[in-house]
Amino acid sequence: MNDEKQALVPKLRFPKYVGQRLRKALLKEVTAESGERVGDNFSTMQVMGVSKMEGIVPMEGRLISSDISRYKIVRKNWFAYNPMRLNIGSIARWKGEQNILVSPDYVVFKCLNGADLQIDPEYLNHFRQSDVWKQFVTEGGDGSVRVRIYYRDLARLQLLLPGRDEQQKIADCLSSLDTLIAAQADKLDALKTHKRGLMQQLFPREGEIIPRLRFPEFREAGEWEQTNLEQLVDFRSGGTPSKANPAFWSGSIPWVSAKDMKQLFLDDTEDHISTVAVDDGAKMASPGTLLMLTRGMTLLKDVPICVLQRGMSFNQDVKALRPKKDMDGLFLAFSLLANLHRLLKMVDIAGHGTGKLNTDELKLFELVRPQSDEQQKIADCFSSIDALIVAQADKLDALKTHKKGLMQQLFPSPEA
Repeated sequence: MNDEKQALVPKLRFPKYVGQRLRKALLKEVTAESGERVGDNFSTMQVMGVSKMEGIVPMEGRLISSDISRYKIVRKNWFAYNPMRLNIGSIARWKGEQNILVSPDYVVFKCLNGADLQIDPEYLNHFRQSDVWKQFVTEGGDGSVRVRIYYRDLARLQLLLPGRDEQQKIADCLSSLDTLIAAQADKLDALKTHKRGLMQQLFPREGEIIPRLRFPEFREAGEWEQTNLEQLVDFRSGGTPSKANPAFWSGSIPWVSAKDMKQLFLDDTEDHISTVAVDDGAKMASPGTLLMLTRGMTLLKDVPICVLQRGMSFNQDVKALRPKKDMDGLFLAFSLLANLHRLLKMVDIAGHGTGKLNTDELKLFELVRPQSDEQQKIADCFSSIDALIVAQADKLDALKTHKKGLMQQLFPSPEA
């Protein structure tokens, strides 16, 4: 190996391996011609496929040919993938003791374990999340995704490996991080599930005027008031300043469009306008105002609702709902989210398949509300849960960022 190839080392290594060079890996495709014929020793129950999220999974019955003698065998620690779907699927390693079958259209390969170099399958699994792999599957890193990847393509990938014990050390490190990430994701999902359950309890069901669960001090407070959105808020429409005037788009005032409405509490946006645009007629909404998306493709699956943390402008696809007297804005936001299924039923299909909420129908949207102090109590409860959800989501993002950084350090970069 020449000096240039010896320089191809990761930026970060465990201390005991510093100075050791990497070696080119050897992979071998498994074919019927190589002696791995199936015969009649398998059943259709042993035919498997590859799922991006789940790895090796049972194949759907309708996809299994009656002649499984053509199917390829997969042994423990061998890999399989569909060359036509690699970029939306995955390469999966079979960990089971019992041999299985995959479609004859699949590519099956195994790691060659030489006397001086062995390939750890778990290390190879993690390698597929590295920048080197991402560059490989996007046709040389130019962003264009390969249509198909056959074994001859995979074999040309320059896979440089450390020794087997260092591979295992790296795999153990990254697998431990994966365990932490999965645990954190479960914690976040549990909080979201808890919030959904509380919403079903603390807000009355459709057609009812008393919730199933109330805070102790309000259990004798009586029925909630029946009302509608027009009685609770003032509606205001937005607009888009002229794109032809650069002076309108050179300021610091947040301007809300659908792409910004991904969280309940909104404190900034991607686009900003100037005071010149506001003076020219751009609509403004004050802090505490609710914004609801009323036109867009997003409405086919969700009705985004945001609470403004600061004054903002907004476009014509969004309606501003300014709470009236005795209406707590946060309570209203959570009440609308609790009735999201009803809002989705009101979405009509406009031109080009775009979703649309009719403003006149929105104004008549029926809700129930308690007295101000109970509104505040419920709003505070869900605000606290949302703060916990954001904190746990931040922790999850931090773990993922940490892992991504480690991957960039532990594997040689494509630039090398």
